[in-house]
Amino acid sequence: MLFRVSAANLINLLFIAGGIGVCGLCFLQITASVHLDVKVRRYFQIFFLVLILYVSTHLARQLMDGLPGTGVRAALYAVTFVEVLTAGFMANMMSMLILFAAKPVKAGRSLAVVFTVLLCAHAALLLAAWPLDLIYYFDAGNVYHRASGYLLSNLCPLLMLVIDVFLLIRYRQNYERRVKSAFWFYVVAPIAAIAIQSLLYGIQFIILATVSAAINMFSVIVRKQNEEFEAQQMEHSRIETELNTASSIQTHMLPNLFPVFPERDEFDIYATMEPAKEVGGDFYDFFLIDEDHLGLVMADVSGKGVPAALFMVIAKTLIKNQAQMGEYSPAKVLARVNEQLCEGNEAELFVTVWLAILEISTGKGMAANAGHEHPTLRRAGGKYELVEYRHSPAVATMEGIRFREHEFTLRPGDSLFVYTDGVAEATDAHNTLYGTERMLAALNEAPDAAPEEVLAAVKRSVDAFVGDAPQFDDITMLCLKYNGAGKKGGGE
Repeated sequence: MLFRVSAANLINLLFIAGGIGVCGLCFLQITASVHLDVKVRRYFQIFFLVLILYVSTHLARQLMDGLPGTGVRAALYAVTFVEVLTAGFMANMMSMLILFAAKPVKAGRSLAVVFTVLLCAHAALLLAAWPLDLIYYFDAGNVYHRASGYLLSNLCPLLMLVIDVFLLIRYRQNYERRVKSAFWFYVVAPIAAIAIQSLLYGIQFIILATVSAAINMFSVIVRKQNEEFEAQQMEHSRIETELNTASSIQTHMLPNLFPVFPERDEFDIYATMEPAKEVGGDFYDFFLIDEDHLGLVMADVSGKGVPAALFMVIAKTLIKNQAQMGEYSPAKVLARVNEQLCEGNEAELFVTVWLAILEISTGKGMAANAGHEHPTLRRAGGKYELVEYRHSPAVATMEGIRFREHEFTLRPGDSLFVYTDGVAEATDAHNTLYGTERMLAALNEAPDAAPEEVLAAVKRSVDAFVGDAPQFDDITMLCLKYNGAGKKGGGE
């Protein structure tokens, strides 16, 4: 017996073909979307595959219905079993989605177990009813008929829908309005279709209702996801703009227009700071305390990003203010700054500082090193070498710290290079550190070069070593060349 041409069958074929086509397009749209949350994408991919399977098995049964043959009979029983089973899977997936959106604090896990048990009971009931022809059967002509226990096939899915109704009412405040409406439509549409279908036997309104409700729910959730993505992009753009502004402010807080003291022939100075993020925690500074004293600062705040940058602004301001009050002792300056930074330091940030105060006319200076990198010194005609000595603790680690300081003398032609750990600890793709030996080699490529050229040589060396590896720390450097009192270009 071939496919029977009737109004009911033509309507069913229209529902089925349309359902498969629309669900297939939705599946392709989900797969191609880059804005959807990974879990949402995976959920709807599985859901529409199950829905396509459900509609396809119904189509297969429709086309084979009434065809003769024992093999056809076995195939009819198999595809009908899969059709009814997948209906339970769809109800379970929808119930899990409604439960997830409800976010019940206490009952969540218990209800998830209940939905799983109902799905298992649905499958067990179908398996038990199969040999008894309790739910459906095929007559001698292989024509499909509902059996007396047909409603049993809808029992577990209906119980899931009843729980869905409870969730939608009980946790209505947890659902966004349009999402709640989509859920209600998905819950009510199949129930209405089953009721209509029981009166108009032969037309599969359940397929129309299920596919329509699924498409509506999918479109609502995808639209919501896209709006959230756009909102996130706008927020990201706003934050990026603010960070760029903060980076510009931070950059302009550091002296960066060279030469800074064009009227002073006694020294040349150059410095750079390259943050690992939009804003950094490193800072350098140099300033005249009076006509004969120059303050030099190289510092590194613990941490990264905005918190470190804010702490950096405070630390830089305090150090400069304390020094410019006429204090020529770096140890005393750091001691006072330490007490101020320890007050209200709930974030427990600290800053390593190398601070020197140089008497320009004589080249004599005092330096204090609070947990910072060892400076390098080049004597006229010689090479850069590390100047190692015992550190004091970092600033803002604890109250009452007394800082050590030591004397040094620069003679005409001498150069001083200070830096943060972002230089020595720059890392390549193999996690190898750049180290101070490579830094000294770069410094000594042209040791008598101007400060700007010295820093450029070190930066080229670091970049060549690191390659394409990401920058994890701020890279800050300062070089001072002492020319001597009233002299320019070296010591004669």
